[in-house]
Amino acid sequence: MGGESIAARSEAANEALPKIFLSRIERAVRRAQAAMLGMQHPDGYWWAELESNVTITAEYIMLHRFLGLDESRVPRMAADILHRQLPNGGWSVWSGDGGEISTTVEAYLALKIAGFSPDDPRMLKARKFILARGGALKTRVFTRIFLALFGQLSWDGIPLLPVEFMLLPPWSGFSIYEFSSWSRLTIVPLMIIMAKRPVRPLPQDQWVTELFLDPSEPFLKHRVAWKPRAHLENFFVLVDRFQKLYYRLPIPWLRNLAIKQAVNWVLEHQEESGDWGGIQPPMVNSLLALSILGYPADHEVMRRGLKALEFFELHEDDRTWLQSCISPVWDTALAMRALAAAGLPPQDPAMTKASHWLLAKQIFKPGDWRHKCRNLPPGGWAFEFVNNWYPDVDDSSMVLMALKEGLADPAKHQAALQRGINWCLGMQCQNGGFGSFDKDNTKEWLNAIPFADLKALVDPPTEDITGRVLEMMGAFGYGLDHPAAVRALDFVKRTQHPDGAWWGRWGVNYIYGTWSVLAGLAGIGEDLRQPYVRRAVAWLKEHQLPNGGWGECCESYPNAEMMGQGVGSASQTAWALLGLISAGEAQAPEVKAGVEYLLRTQNSQGRWNEEHYTGTGFPGHFMIRYHLYRDCFPLQALGRYHQAVKDLEEE
Repeated sequence: MGGESIAARSEAANEALPKIFLSRIERAVRRAQAAMLGMQHPDGYWWAELESNVTITAEYIMLHRFLGLDESRVPRMAADILHRQLPNGGWSVWSGDGGEISTTVEAYLALKIAGFSPDDPRMLKARKFILARGGALKTRVFTRIFLALFGQLSWDGIPLLPVEFMLLPPWSGFSIYEFSSWSRLTIVPLMIIMAKRPVRPLPQDQWVTELFLDPSEPFLKHRVAWKPRAHLENFFVLVDRFQKLYYRLPIPWLRNLAIKQAVNWVLEHQEESGDWGGIQPPMVNSLLALSILGYPADHEVMRRGLKALEFFELHEDDRTWLQSCISPVWDTALAMRALAAAGLPPQDPAMTKASHWLLAKQIFKPGDWRHKCRNLPPGGWAFEFVNNWYPDVDDSSMVLMALKEGLADPAKHQAALQRGINWCLGMQCQNGGFGSFDKDNTKEWLNAIPFADLKALVDPPTEDITGRVLEMMGAFGYGLDHPAAVRALDFVKRTQHPDGAWWGRWGVNYIYGTWSVLAGLAGIGEDLRQPYVRRAVAWLKEHQLPNGGWGECCESYPNAEMMGQGVGSASQTAWALLGLISAGEAQAPEVKAGVEYLLRTQNSQGRWNEEHYTGTGFPGHFMIRYHLYRDCFPLQALGRYHQAVKDLEEE
């Protein structure tokens, strides 16, 4: 895609590289470095906004109403929801998607609760958007649960997860620990809610009956439907119907025992800070479930949970919105690596403070991961300020590399570093890859149950995290002959796309995955001349845009034909550059053109503008815009390129 024109354009500039081009890079790095240092918190960490979609704020409004909380901040939340409405009346999951029905229904319901009339022009546009897409029954399960909580449709049509499921032990192979960590945290309180089927009716003027195609839909026609030619999914539809028959004639003592166990699990998994897993869905659902069981809003557990959610709030002018999660550990590790690549020495006070802050965040408590790794000592890092139950391999490996690059005296902290390395390697799955939060969380058939319409109930090994672990291993001196490296290399070879790219689970998408694996291969010392590595390099070069940048749209998740295609962005261009530089391509004309793109698009503050969502929550369903990505990755790429060019000159 534009490779020939890029090569021709870069060839003429090669002679000027040592003087003019390098001085431009040096200036850009200095400005970006200054901007990054200016964003550091006095305590040593970095923390930027993690932007998603309006369902997070809409559900916050619904939580306020359901719990009977003070609604004085609701108008500010409603103002933010309206601020993000698209011209066609809908609300989006990512920038440029044209709007999505579940997101729009939740926004509409929240605005009705906030007091907006259905005759308001903005509500009329939203209703038209929803009805044109089949009405409110076309929404996802989570959206319909909120509609049921407020009496807007029947609980009978919600796919059921029986609370009795709590009674199955982990060794059964069919317990809650077969679900991904984020699903587990969300599902346990939801099972309590489903067992109780609560309804807190809205005033009639706040009903949303106008969102259904006909009046019979919410109650008479709402049920889990069969799907054509989906045999496994239809089997679970049948299972769902049998479960609902059982729910009409429950065994009271069994149900009560299961609810008690679920409540104990929820209470046990609340952090001292009030968080549940550091993410909004389990925090909201846990508060809903406990409220249903009689916990008042001023109960200590509820008070801490609400305070934790309030900590996720952001404010601007007359608007308030809620983040789905916060990312200080991740942001700090990325910022440190970017500054290290730009030449900031470990002795610099900024690096010293950041290193010590990260070391203090290491987790030494056993979490849910222990159910499948009983003999593995803890030692990982989480994503958030506080999340002792759920450290993850991705954050842990990135933190370890940041500390390796940022500690003035790594030997002084060797015990902590080794404990982190051991924890990461102990999480390797049977197939050689690495997942995020759990080992061997691979029962993909769970995504066929009716509840799993986001297709994210499991946390299988992925290429991007496996590449990250390989890179971390190489940073600490592990080689190709290490058993974990042998198995991980076999995994990435098996999972490579025929075109040469690797899928990205936690970033958009094949550009992210390909960079992660190439960095890992280079780090562990793989022979970069091998054909499978060259195919990946060729894929990145072929997908460079005519302007020198790289970009990939979120549509590449549901539609693989869109892989590597999209509008150029600073973070994705940086990923491609980092991948190519890792693969020994620093002198390639495509790399020079990519660097020129970053130089050309840097703004007067030394930063980069980026409106597109390049982070991933649930592929294709919940996308994230990390506000620090536009700063840390371009800085890292420019720093790495500058050093690579200098190294080549010295040879």
